[in-house]
Amino acid sequence: MAATSHIPFSMSHTEAELRQIFLEQVKQIPSGERIKRCIQCGSCTGSCPVSYAMDISPRELIALFRAGEMETIMKSRTIWICASCYVCTTRCPSGIKITDIMYALKRTAMEKKYESKAPQVQILANLFIENLMAYGRLHEGTLIRKYYMKMDLKKLFGMIPLARKMYKTKRIALFPKKIKAHEALSRIIKKANEIEVRHLPEPIEYSPEYVGYKAVGELELESKKGN
Repeated sequence: MAATSHIPFSMSHTEAELRQIFLEQVKQIPSGERIKRCIQCGSCTGSCPVSYAMDISPRELIALFRAGEMETIMKSRTIWICASCYVCTTRCPSGIKITDIMYALKRTAMEKKYESKAPQVQILANLFIENLMAYGRLHEGTLIRKYYMKMDLKKLFGMIPLARKMYKTKRIALFPKKIKAHEALSRIIKKANEIEVRHLPEPIEYSPEYVGYKAVGELELESKKGN
């Protein structure tokens, strides 16, 4: 069997491109530079209420990023499962905004059109956003209908009895209704997406105690390499 060599911190062109896109996303997060302070303590994973359903824990996710395994992260179900409760962020001893980093990874996956190993999770997340943008609120009936039309049409028909009961008890609306001033909300969201978020990077001095610090590298240097 031929021996294979592995160069530490070397990445393929695809991995490097994904890393660069992700780092650009991180730069838009106030204090996003704190990702370099991760000490791999596991507080984020221990605090996460949905970590049991993740294939990669939040702690492992940052470790994989440092190792240059961006494609592994992009194909995982973890970034789509995050419940956005911010418990990991509030309990992180290094002040890392882990929830925002999850969103940055999710945007990177969407930009490069990566599909999760658990497509049902990704489909539900995308339909949720689509539903919210269309009506300004969540209409469960439309969300469930579209989800099962994509995943399993038989299950959709099997839920008709439950839908009838919920409708009779006024637990679900038959047709979705937009919120008042929905167009104004749409304009606000569109404008927010156009505005470039600017912030001053927080100065962080080097410390050998920062696990994997060199593997992360300076965000500014990564940005220059991509130009």
